[in-house]
Amino acid sequence: MNKKLVVFFLLIGLLLVPRNVLAEDKVDTSLIPNAKAGVLMDADSGQILFEKNKDEKLAVASMTKMVAQIIILEEVEKGNLKWTDIVKASNNASGMGGSQIFLSTGEELTVLEMMKGISMASANDATVAMAEHISGSEIAFVKRMNEKVKSLGLKNTQFKNCTGLDEDGHYSSAYDMAIIAKELLTHEEILKFSSLYEDYLRKDTENPFWLVNTNRLLRSYEGTDGLKTGHTDKALYCLAATAKKQNFRLIAIVLGEENSKIRNSETASFLDYGFQNYKMNVLKTKDEIIKTVPLEKASVKKVNLYPKENIGILQKTGDEKKDYQYKVKMNTLKLPLQKNQKVGTIQVLSGKNIIKEVDLITKKNVSALSFLNLLKEVVLKTVSGSI
Repeated sequence: MNKKLVVFFLLIGLLLVPRNVLAEDKVDTSLIPNAKAGVLMDADSGQILFEKNKDEKLAVASMTKMVAQIIILEEVEKGNLKWTDIVKASNNASGMGGSQIFLSTGEELTVLEMMKGISMASANDATVAMAEHISGSEIAFVKRMNEKVKSLGLKNTQFKNCTGLDEDGHYSSAYDMAIIAKELLTHEEILKFSSLYEDYLRKDTENPFWLVNTNRLLRSYEGTDGLKTGHTDKALYCLAATAKKQNFRLIAIVLGEENSKIRNSETASFLDYGFQNYKMNVLKTKDEIIKTVPLEKASVKKVNLYPKENIGILQKTGDEKKDYQYKVKMNTLKLPLQKNQKVGTIQVLSGKNIIKEVDLITKKNVSALSFLNLLKEVVLKTVSGSI
């Protein structure tokens, strides 16, 4: 056959071959195509449902403040801080640029008011004022922040300041931010601040300051109650969002979005994906008695043990429920017992694999019997013939 005819028929054949046979179409399956990085995580278990460049070190802007919030809440829970304590703004704090509540040097607000400013307005001045109040200086506070992220096992985070303003060597990653958000959510009081859409500072003064939450998803996405926005020239637009629906909570992290509109849209799509494709199989609720333990020489004869939180397994929508086994591991009980004290753990097993472990707690205080009560008990038992 003539060579020209062979080439002609080959070309005709190629044109008739379906396009997807010649080359596989490149389809962007990313839920967040415009973001530099992101993670979608189950807030309870830490299970990652979707990731994109999760370990890439990036500027994270004011999402940095989530670690500052963790430390503030820890101080309140320890009793070292009270919400009514007065915090005075230094010249350094009042001189901070960027997002602020416009503190003047020497101005005094309560810890509660400062926390509102940090959580709702992402206020740099309030964050620095709290850092100096707790640790004496921003430098000392930032050191504590870095120690905190190390204690969480995070390897791609380093802070140079407590606000998230652009600075060389200040970075984190989408995965690290998700773990930080998960840790912050263990301090449930944060949601009282992050879920507020609007409020006032200096309300009863001549210059009231209207706070409007920088997280617009609070109004546009059902179930959203946090958590932290961020924006700088280097970081672009970032968001750590959390929403709760259908008995489970998701954390969505997006970093490096072009503008706030795209950031909010892609975060909403991120959350939609999680809630539409996954469901929570609640195995035991936090109000279910897991074990009853008899006590001696105590103010009560027995104590009930409960899971610290609902025990649930996240699974894909449509998947059949599995059968699980449970194993309880007890600590040595020493009186007195405090309400919400950890006294053991309950493990959820699939075969030989531990797939979940939750703390067991008491739900009331239990004291030891006094000497007189012990003596009375012995006498009663003697009289009744039980000893």
